[in-house]
This record gives sequence, structure tokens and C-alpha cells, in this order.
Amino acid sequence: MSKYIAESFYTCLFKITHNLQELTNEALQEIDSRKDGKVEVLDVKFNKRKTKSLADIQANKIQSKEQELKEISSQKISEDITSTIFNNLKDNKTSSIENKAFSERRKMPDRRKGYIQKAMIGDHKVYLHIGEYDDGRVGEIFIDTNKEGELVRSLMNNFAIAISLGLQYGVPLEEYVDAFINTKFEPSGKVKGNDRILSASSILDYLFRELAISYLGREDLAHTPSIKKTDQAEDSEENAQLIDVLKNITSKGFLRNQYKEKLVDLSNIRLNIKSKKIN
Repeated sequence: MSKYIAESFYTCLFKITHNLQELTNEALQEIDSRKDGKVEVLDVKFNKRKTKSLADIQANKIQSKEQELKEISSQKISEDITSTIFNNLKDNKTSSIENKAFSERRKMPDRRKGYIQKAMIGDHKVYLHIGEYDDGRVGEIFIDTNKEGELVRSLMNNFAIAISLGLQYGVPLEEYVDAFINTKFEPSGKVKGNDRILSASSILDYLFRELAISYLGREDLAHTPSIKKTDQAEDSEENAQLIDVLKNITSKGFLRNQYKEKLVDLSNIRLNIKSKKIN
């Protein structure tokens, strides 16, 4: 059984009567908003009638609702896509900033700070040459050994160049320390000439222990306590002022040692420089 809805359309002619106490322009302007008028129907005219199936009406309602849901879902999808693109652009911008250090090489200055550490591992002498940036970060290393053949010496030199290039391209020193600490090969054993490292399982173990102690503050890799702690307990203010001055002119690795015993105080020495006359 089908159900239908009949819609009839009429034209109605009516008048509204208002009682006014006085005839003014203000009263005439407010007459449309007044609700005290009396309605009188003058004429009603039949226009047309429309008959609609109830099933069609319900289908139209369902279709309109589906269309509305589609519009909402499409709008939501567009918003999600926009937010995703924005987040991707933001992440790409952040990653590009973070990876900028790995795409550009920061070369060492022509005049650089640094120090040379000599040590004996067993019967082998090892010289570690370190170059630093102006901010105190290590930027290059060179390794010299004795009692080694040309093959081993060339491999150590090229290994040092590879480490230096990695540091200059932004590879963290921590990654090298974690990779080469506790590597085991000969020469190994007791270490002489280094006040913080007493033994090493290999040359690489010794080298990166030295770098980790000097530049990363890895006291867990040292075999002796820090010397600076005893100095700072006595006169911390004096040491702090001295270190602030030395940071700009001295190697960071040099400052971790007994710098008071190695520095020469020239503050009370007067230099008398005589200029030579040019004939």
C-alpha cells in the first residue's frame, strides 16, 4: 500500500487593523512590529495542489542527509590533508635544520687550538694530536705510533682522517666513543703518561677514552678521580675566573689537567722592547 502527501497552495488576501492614539511618523514606522492588530480575511484563492509519494520524500531526506554527511566528511578529509601537509612541511623543515650539519662541512680554522697527548701502551708510543674549533669542540685528530709498519701506520692515518671528516660533518663524538670503547686488540695493557687512564684494551680504546674524558666529561671511563675537584674545593671563585679566561685561548682538553702547574704567570714581568732605528 502506497502512501502519499497532498500539498495545497492558496493565495490569501487579508487586512490588519491597528488602533492608533495619534497619527505620527514614529507610530507609522513602528506599526509593522506591533502585535495588537486585528486580522480580517478578504479573499482566499486556490492555486494548485501537489501530490508526493511518502517513500520518495523519505528517500529524498535520506539522500540529502547522505549528501550532507559526504560534505562534512570531505571537509574533514580536506582539513586532515591540509594539517598533514602542514605537519609534513614542518617536520621536513625541522629535519632539514637538524640534518644541515650532515650536509655541510664545517672546516677547521687555519689557526686552531689543541694539544698533544703522549702515552705508552705496553712498549708502543702513541701520540694523539687534537685540533679544536673556536668553541672548544674537537674537529680533527691525528695518530702517530712507533714500532709499526707502513701498512698499520697508513691505516691509522686514514682512520684518523675518516674520524676527522665525520666530526666536521656533524657526527657526534658520543657515537664514536660508544663504537670504539672496549675494542680489544694488541697493543694493550698498562698505560703510562696519562694521568686519567691507567690501562687500555687497544689503541682505539685508549684514544676514545681520552677524547670522552676531555670533551664529554665521561668520568665513568677514567681510572683516577678528577684533579679539578680538589682545586675547586680550595678556591672555586679563583678557578672559575681563571677558567673563563683560559677557555678563549687554551684547549678544552688541556683545562682538565693540572693547568696551575703547567701555566706560567707573566703578570708581574715587565717587558722592555726597544725599537731599532732604520737607517
